[in-house]
Amino acid sequence: MNVGFIGTGTMGSLLIEALIASGALSPTQIAVSNRTFAKAQALANRYSGMKAEFTNAAAACGCDIVFLCVKPLEFKKAVDDIKPVIRPNQIVVSITSPVLISHLEGELDCKIAKVIPSITNHVWSGASLCIYGQSVDEDDKTLLEDLLSHISQPLRIDESFTRIVSDLSSCGPAFISFLLEQFVDAAVEETGIGREEALRVASAMLLGTGLLLTEGGMTPAEVQERVAVPGGITAKALNMLRRETDGVFNQLIRTTHDKFKEDLAKVSSAFIGEEVNGQ
Repeated sequence: MNVGFIGTGTMGSLLIEALIASGALSPTQIAVSNRTFAKAQALANRYSGMKAEFTNAAAACGCDIVFLCVKPLEFKKAVDDIKPVIRPNQIVVSITSPVLISHLEGELDCKIAKVIPSITNHVWSGASLCIYGQSVDEDDKTLLEDLLSHISQPLRIDESFTRIVSDLSSCGPAFISFLLEQFVDAAVEETGIGREEALRVASAMLLGTGLLLTEGGMTPAEVQERVAVPGGITAKALNMLRRETDGVFNQLIRTTHDKFKEDLAKVSSAFIGEEVNGQ
């Protein structure tokens, strides 16, 4: 299997590195391109056998799967670049949430999918959220999910829930690490404990909590119930947290959805504008 990656920024590079490190792909199976060729070449220089291509079309040509790892407003150009070389049996995968399956199906004569990765895939953990176009059959889904299963748990979702599941899976690590950072900062400020020690303890706690919620089979409510003895220290602190954070995550979700709608409108305008100009 040969795989092309168009875009070697933060998430494109993360996927490439994780897939190689996990043994899912060898560098000789990968072709990469980037708006700045030197960045693609720098990545290829780290992995003997990886091909850095000068054009997006060259990176996509002949590949079984092509990942489009570019920013929303760069998408239309990347699609136009690869359109002449894409064939019906290829799977083109967007990793950009505001780019809809319908945007790509309207432009490319091939199989279309969308995958929302997470930074947790860097350590072969977390989810890969998978959305499929009409022409993707079960064998195609298995091929893609087998690849992703080396670095994540592939989960099939409905495209209408792209934004909220992205909040939970892809943005979630940033949100949770922000809260953890605030917790550690407060511990250092209030008690004088060393930052490195506090962070080590808090990080181990977060890992253990994640295991309780997954392998341990507990719900968040059950974890709280088991830790917070009625009338105890944890219970009192939890009551304070409930009061102070009431509605905060509703506002967070509204914020991400507003930004998503803004980006979606811009992407849609780029694709629709091209159609209008073409007519």
